[in-house]
Amino acid sequence: MNRWLSSIESAAGPHSRLAGCRLLFPGLLWIALFCLLPMLVVLAVSLATRGTYGGVLWEFSLDNYRDLLHPLYGRIFGQSLVLAGMTTGLCLALGFPLAYYIARLPPRRQALWLVLIIIPFWTNFLVRTYAWIFILRTEGLLNTVLIQLNLISTPLDLLYSNQAVLLGLVYGYLPFMVLPLYAAIERVDPALIEAAWDLYADRWSLFRRVLLPLTKPGMIAGCVLVFIPSLGAFLTPDLLGGARSMMVGNLI
Repeated sequence: MNRWLSSIESAAGPHSRLAGCRLLFPGLLWIALFCLLPMLVVLAVSLATRGTYGGVLWEFSLDNYRDLLHPLYGRIFGQSLVLAGMTTGLCLALGFPLAYYIARLPPRRQALWLVLIIIPFWTNFLVRTYAWIFILRTEGLLNTVLIQLNLISTPLDLLYSNQAVLLGLVYGYLPFMVLPLYAAIERVDPALIEAAWDLYADRWSLFRRVLLPLTKPGMIAGCVLVFIPSLGAFLTPDLLGGARSMMVGNLI
């Protein structure tokens, strides 16, 4: 009987592998056309020469890569890494408690909170960034409220700074941290948390020994989803940072 089954599996092996290749072909074709091919085009342009009026001259050289060693570019790259890292850290610090709170709510209330987190995506990112300009500018909402409450006598210079850029980045990418963390925390068995409390674990021990190992995939996914777009952001630094703040996206 075993020999008969093994002979059937060996006979069906090439056909199953061929069917698997056919299933993979559309996805591989999509990746090749819309991921690998554009990257090859970018690589070719990076080796080309810039024209006098901004065009691309197909005269290949390494001058563009030598320009990356300029100190000005190094400062901009360093500033971009710092802002992206701070954005990721703040999103993680704010997103984990929020995701934990949502994951421990009843299902109906969880759905409500998730809708509230997703609602900002219903509005264009450019419009949401412009809203922060009206809030942070000298005669904006925040300064007006603080002056009326007699907390300050002169308007604060909040706009066009790295702090404003950081605030805009955290606001824009916080949902990308909350949603993966919520998915990871929601799968944690509550009995494990109750067992940790029964064994007299404090909050830090509960987080370090139970929640952190079990939610690490969600934390890694959230950090990647926040860090990469923050590093390449150009709209938020341009509108909230002005000429005082430049990141890699603006430089490009």
